[in-house]
Amino acid sequence: MNKLLSYVLAPPRAALILLAVSLGALAFALVMQFGFGFQPCILCLAQRVPFVVAAVLALIAALWKPYGRNTRVLLGLIALAFFLNAGLAFFHSGVERHWWTGTEGCTIRPLHATTPESLREELLGMTVAHCDEISWSLFGLSMANYNVPFCLGLGVFAAFAALSGGVRKNK
Repeated sequence: MNKLLSYVLAPPRAALILLAVSLGALAFALVMQFGFGFQPCILCLAQRVPFVVAAVLALIAALWKPYGRNTRVLLGLIALAFFLNAGLAFFHSGVERHWWTGTEGCTIRPLHATTPESLREELLGMTVAHCDEISWSLFGLSMANYNVPFCLGLGVFAAFAALSGGVRKNK
């Protein structure tokens, strides 16, 4: 078990795992949006950003040789991105459950246009989905709800990979 853990946490493998999982999560969100028509709210869109950041950093970490301090720093930044995303997902979960109100961008405002041009501008800037409405759920949990433990787990994995030494020891 210890050998397996060391093997998985080694820099290129840990970075490639984080890259694959990040790209998989983004693909899932895009399939839900474009394949099944679920419109994301502003908080849903914001939760995609750390996955993009993690994917880019993971790719750099996987390609950066020799693996060492720089790789550990990149893995630590990936962990930070996932921990921040877990916090954002928790906030979004609270908005969905009406524990607190969301941001100003979460609500749809009434139209106040007086000209066709101003109507066009308002419509283009309009929020399509409400942050406090759950558009998809599985077993009573939304994507934001699932994103909390998912990102916490990825953050812990990335942190362990960053702290594991980052360099494979030759025997």
